[in-house]
Amino acid sequence: MFKVDRLRFGTAGIPLSTPKRSTIDGIIHVRNLGLDAMELEFVRGVNLSPELAKKAKYVARKHDVLLTAHAPYYINLNASEKAKVEASKRRIIQSAERLYQAGGWSVVFHAGYYLKQPKESVYQRILEALKDVQRELMDKGVKVWIRPELTGKPTQFGELREIVKLSEELEMVLPTIDFAHAHARNRGGCNSAEEWREMLAFIEDRLGREALDNMHIHVSGIEYTDKGEKRHLPLKKSDMNWEDLLRILKEFRVKGVVISESPNIEEDALLMKKKYEEIKV
Repeated sequence: MFKVDRLRFGTAGIPLSTPKRSTIDGIIHVRNLGLDAMELEFVRGVNLSPELAKKAKYVARKHDVLLTAHAPYYINLNASEKAKVEASKRRIIQSAERLYQAGGWSVVFHAGYYLKQPKESVYQRILEALKDVQRELMDKGVKVWIRPELTGKPTQFGELREIVKLSEELEMVLPTIDFAHAHARNRGGCNSAEEWREMLAFIEDRLGREALDNMHIHVSGIEYTDKGEKRHLPLKKSDMNWEDLLRILKEFRVKGVVISESPNIEEDALLMKKKYEEIKV
């Protein structure tokens, strides 16, 4: 995996203001907006052909836009049916392959659900499934980070300690830290400088400086209930202390990518990038 030179900011998918809504035009428009990353949204299926992926690689490198990808939503590595687990593994592998063909860096996915089972046994099942995914990708020479995401509901696998532990055990795995999901999962917690320092210090302690130099981050405003995440919101219409979060990211010298998942994706990506560049530490 190649190293990222700085903390980059981008959109979850093609920017809404892109005149012609195609992957290639989206990459170019990201650069025209002044952003430097874009997440390919494979959420309903890997809809990028190998030919188009090769073109995307050329255009992204020409315009200095870092590409990541979000694997399909239909993934549950803890499904009771073996066929569903196998299909989930296939979706992660296919997403990683296509992203690699596009010259991308990191693929994020929701690993699964607890389904009212003991967390320890769910962890083991997901670990074994990801071992298979990693083995196949290594055999194929696919070099991208595989990223289980910190999820927004307590019923979903993906609390911080779980995804960090997976990252300790698997060479190709690092976590995706979705700070909005952490806020919702904890019913309004994880929204202060002290808590974010604790999270980043924990990641660095367990995974080393490499993890902070290669962070895949999601940020948005978020609405939540006692059951966790309800829906994403624009930053300014939420209770997220996003400006303080950016200060902590700068304080820890984090590198990697911050992807805006707000409904107004490019507006909030630009808002965060501008604020981050203004911060002095």
